[in-house]
Formats: sequence, structure tokens, C-alpha cells
Amino acid sequence: MKKKLLYIAAACLLLPAMPAAGQDSLQYERNITLAEAIALARVQSVDAAVALNELKTAYWEYRTFRADLLPEVNFTGTLPNYNKSYSSYQNADGSYTFVRNNTLGLSGELSINQNIWFTGGTLSLTSSLDYVQQLGRGGNRQFMSVPVGLELTQPIFGVNNLKWNRRIEPVRYAEAKAEFISATEEVTMTTITYFFNLLLAKETLATARQNKENADRLYEVAIAKRKMGQISENDLLQLKLNALQGQADVTEAESNLNAQMFQLRSFLGVSEQEMLNPVLPESVPHLTMEYKDVLDKALERNSFAHNIRRRQLEADYQVATARGNLRSIDLFASIGYTGQNRDFSSSYRNLLDNQIVEIGVSIPLLDWGKRRGQVKVAKSNREVVLSQIRQEQMNFNQNIFLLVENFNNQARQLDIAEQADGIAERRYNTSVETFMIGKISTLDLNDAQNSKDEARQTHIQELYYYWYYFYQLRSLTLWDFEQNAPLEADFEAVVRQ
Repeated sequence: MKKKLLYIAAACLLLPAMPAAGQDSLQYERNITLAEAIALARVQSVDAAVALNELKTAYWEYRTFRADLLPEVNFTGTLPNYNKSYSSYQNADGSYTFVRNNTLGLSGELSINQNIWFTGGTLSLTSSLDYVQQLGRGGNRQFMSVPVGLELTQPIFGVNNLKWNRRIEPVRYAEAKAEFISATEEVTMTTITYFFNLLLAKETLATARQNKENADRLYEVAIAKRKMGQISENDLLQLKLNALQGQADVTEAESNLNAQMFQLRSFLGVSEQEMLNPVLPESVPHLTMEYKDVLDKALERNSFAHNIRRRQLEADYQVATARGNLRSIDLFASIGYTGQNRDFSSSYRNLLDNQIVEIGVSIPLLDWGKRRGQVKVAKSNREVVLSQIRQEQMNFNQNIFLLVENFNNQARQLDIAEQADGIAERRYNTSVETFMIGKISTLDLNDAQNSKDEARQTHIQELYYYWYYFYQLRSLTLWDFEQNAPLEADFEAVVRQ
């Protein structure tokens, strides 16, 4: 009775010191399927956030380009300009004197600017007003107005940047959209890797615990058999070693399970209190891929096709820029009306013509072949890009071919692995029963156990490869083969997230 009281008292003293154990009890187990893990990764993973931000950057770059093609309204002004200073003035006889300036000025201009993409020029409609007030005794004031003015700035032989941008930027944005969908599928592929790593660790631990339990049971039976002289001392020691090895395997499998659990939880962005229990996928889509069909979809929809087109256009643009730099002629023309008067309203009456035409020319007469050399360099770079594209195209086609072959073969490999797993499991169970009645040796039993463990791991690995190849094909073709439909996204809604 006294001992019981002491145990109760000790337990009461230990209760306040157990918050850590209480915190561990907050952990709960959660079953998670492959589809659920993929859905979580596409929303919560860091990789998905990076893909989304890259899409947003490309979207706003494209919006900026589109804005360059639209009219732009600007207001510029000086409100006010106060000037109290001295400046030099040359008299008629050549002598200089200094005059005092003491003025207050105001100016403002409203303009509507429109880039002309097919010529590369800029057309501006302007309206401005300037006011100058001389300060001090006897000072006067003056208004000058330009009610309406039309200005044209046009390069004659230079490269038309706007025209090239209209060709390049839509391709660049299409490439970015395709890359976003591909990146989403790559997030899925990473999820599959982590999911099956955890699933394999879970199965390994379950196998290790089962093997340990069987090894302990067989060792106990072996002790009894040894006493009756039915087995040798060598077989008994071997079974004891199996029991010890089973204990070590359980410890190692538990450690590996915790590591894989942390990796998947971290990637999915879930709480550390959740003990994820991956569920083995029971079925896979039974599909057979055709190389030509997969290649056509990849060349049509993959970002690689847009990337090739963009790089070709950029190489041509560099050649056009180098050629445009051989000579430069710019035209500036301005027409409108202007008026001036001491009164504000009168400055808008009795208007006078205001016309300006300027043609600026920049033609190098002797540059020792520098600009023509730049054209040659640009052409050489274009040839390098085209050669690289041809090689990349061949590699891309080859990768598609190998991936299709691997996927089609994987379906057969998975079927074989699934059958082998079942057979090895039945063989092991039979071997345990046979050993119990003394019909087989420990070597045969160990062989059956190893075959069972390897078959189970191979089954899970083949299942992993099947899903990985499947989503890799989706990422390259941007095509849902199960639904036979393209992978699409509402990009306007996505960038608003």
C-alpha cells in the first residue's frame, strides 16, 4: 500500500513537467492521396509562388508594351519661374554691359502623343501657354499662346523599334504563359517525387516492423526447437541475428520516415502538427502514347516553340539595328498657330502661322569599317543562334521520343511489378509456415523475406516512374491526356491573385 502511495505521489509531481509531451499529443494523422498533395502543392508551395510571380512580371511587361501603342496624355509646366539676376548684353559698338533681370514666368503645355508603329515615328498634338511678368516699377507682362500645334518626329532609315516590338512581345508573352503551365506541371512532378519518397519510407517501416515481429516470433520458436534438438546452434544464432537486424532496420526506417515527412510537409506548406499518411494510388490511367501525336502537341503548345520563334526574331532585330546604324536621318515637322498679347484673351486672337521643318542627317564618312563590322557581327550571331536552335530542336525531338517510349514501357513494367509483389508476399507467408514445421532452413526463409521486401519496393518505384513520366509528358505538351483536352488557365484571373 505504501508503494502505491509513493507511485501516485511521484506521478503527481511529474504532471507539471509534461507540457512537451502534451504538445506532441497535438499532432494528428491525416490521410493524403496523390491528387490531394498535387492540389496543395499548386496552391501553397514556394515553387508555385515563384511561377506565379514570373507570370505576373511577364504580364505587366506585356501590358507596358501594349500601352506604348496607345495615345498618351501629358501635362508639363513651370509654376512659377522666378528670375532675379544679371546677364551680359553686347551693345551695338561691341562693348558689353550687364542688365538686370527681374521676372516671374509661368508656362504649361498639354500634349497628346501617339506612337506610329508602322513608321516608327511619333505624332503629337499640343496646346501651350506662356506668361512673363516683369517685376518692379514700370514692368509689363506678356502672354504667348499656342492653341493648337501638330508635331511629327520620324526616323527615315533607322530601325523601327515599335514594329519589331509588335512582332517580339506577343511571342514573349505567349512563351511566358506556356512556361507558367509547364512550371505548374513541374510542381506536380516534384510533389510526386516527395509523395512517393514518403510512401516508400512508410512501406519500408511497415515492412521492417513486420519483419522484426516475425523474426522475434521465429527466434522464440527456434529456442524451443533447439531445446528439443530439432535445429542446430548455427540456425539459432542466425535467427537471433535476424531479430537484432530487424530491430536496427526499424530504427533506421523510422528516421528515414521522419526525414521524408518533413520534406513533403515543407514543400506543401502544411503544419508540422500534421502527420501525413500517404495513400497508395490504386489505379493508373491505361494510356498508350503515339510519338508523332505527342511531338505535334509539344511543338504547338510548349514554351520551347515560342522560345525558338522569339530568339529568331531577336536575332533578326539585332541585324536590323546594326544596319540602321549605318546612317541616320530624322525628320521633325511642326505646324500650328501662335498668338501673343498683354491680355490673356487677346493672345488667342489674331493668330499667326507657326511652322518648323527640320531634317537631321548623321552619315559616317570615315569610321574604318566599324559600323559595317557591327552588321557582320550581328549576322554571325544570328547564324550561331540558328545553329543552336537546330541542335536544340533535334534534342527536343529525341527527348520526346525517349519519354514516350519510357512511358509506354513503364505501363508494362508496372503490371509486372504488381504481380511480382503479390507472388513474393504469398511466397514469404508460405515460407514462414513451412519453417515453423521444420521443412526449410533459415537461408530459404531469409531469401523469401528479401524477395518480398524488394518486390514491394520495386512495385512502389515502378508506380512512381509511371506517374512521373505521365506528368512529364503533360508538362511538355500542355495537354491533359486523360480528358483529351489542352491545359489552359485564366491568366487574367491568375495575375490578380
